Amino acid sequence: MSELIEKPTPPADDDCCGGGACNPCVWDRYYAQLQTWRIEQAKIKEQLAEQDNKLNNS
Repeated sequence: MSELIEKPTPPADDDCCGGGACNPCVWDRYYAQLQTWRIEQAKIKEQLAEQDNKLNNS
């Protein structure tokens, strides 16, 4: 089974300057990490379902 990864924490209110000039913005980084986390969670869920299916069909 894949190793679980911790869900990313959103930036604090004072982490973003709100100016729009930062590249990447702390929010851009957060959303990229969140997307990676969601993909990994889906993979883990799929692996667990496959394992459960194999156990039930044995």
